[in-house]
Amino acid sequence: MPGKNLEFAGLWRRFFGLLVDFCLFCALFFPVTRIVKGAWMMSANDHRWHSGFIAFDPLCGIFLLIMLLYFILLEGLLGFTVGKLAVGTRVIALDGNKPGLRKSIIRNILRIIDGLPALNLLGIYLIWKSPEKARFGDRIAGTRVIQIK
Repeated sequence: MPGKNLEFAGLWRRFFGLLVDFCLFCALFFPVTRIVKGAWMMSANDHRWHSGFIAFDPLCGIFLLIMLLYFILLEGLLGFTVGKLAVGTRVIALDGNKPGLRKSIIRNILRIIDGLPALNLLGIYLIWKSPEKARFGDRIAGTRVIQIK
């Protein structure tokens, strides 16, 4: 990997970057939910399809798609999201360039694996134990999250 002086972003910096991104999502999604559904936050009964532990609504599906596209497009094309920029981090490919869409898709789809068994425990463990602070998605996609000087 070029630039031996790279400082990889640790857990707390990555956490606060995600927190900024999720606050941005909330600022958009809560008012939309209020307008469309008449509630600021939906309960299971507000969803179109609900049964036991499963609750889903097309509006939630749209929100999930927006979130996925947000991470894929911004990280892939720019190397950062609003949250990453706010905390001074960037996603890079192993060659030091922006990841591009292919690597970003792999990296973000594999958040599902990093989220296992719950509360992102696998991703947290891998970031904590890795010298390059790389979660599973980063390792497979060939990306790393670095601090911007």
